[in-house]
Amino acid sequence: MKQLKFLSMIIVMSAMVITACGAEPAPTMSAADVQFTAVAAAFTIVAETQAAIPTATPLPPTETPTQTPLPTDTPLALPSLAVTLTSVPPISSGDPCDNRVLSWSPNGRPTKIRLANTTKVAVTVSIYLNETADKGECGWRTYKIGGKNDTIIDDLVQGCYNLWAWSDDPKGRFNSSGSGCPNNSDKWSFEISAASIKFVGP
Repeated sequence: MKQLKFLSMIIVMSAMVITACGAEPAPTMSAADVQFTAVAAAFTIVAETQAAIPTATPLPPTETPTQTPLPTDTPLALPSLAVTLTSVPPISSGDPCDNRVLSWSPNGRPTKIRLANTTKVAVTVSIYLNETADKGECGWRTYKIGGKNDTIIDDLVQGCYNLWAWSDDPKGRFNSSGSGCPNNSDKWSFEISAASIKFVGP
């Protein structure tokens, strides 16, 4: 608005100077023409001012904070240790025979027992003789048998046996159990598998 007044004043003063100098009077403009000329000049000045203003440059995007978890200390895997199994009697149930090692020459009627490992991995077998009625023999022994192998025990007596077999081989870990009662001097078998121990007659 100030620019419009200033422009109008310049036009009026110019007209006065020209008239005062005695020059021929210029053709007179109507009041409407003067007003339109002043408005046009004002719009020109406003347009040039707007053009001179620098354009707004968008700001670079700001980094959005994320909730990234901090690194945790992961323990290194320890090397596995080789485990050596030792002969351990079954858990005691109060029976004195539970913690007794079966004699290598037990008293009683003799029999033979074959332990057959039908698996592909080595097994440990614990064999336990329940107390015999006539001679009072009882106790346990432990045997190691290779995969697809067997062993024959010929220094045992007739009676009822409980067997437990297990393997810690990574190719086939298992534990199984079974029982049977050889009642004559023939060779009886216990067939060991990953699922069970099967008692087979002569």
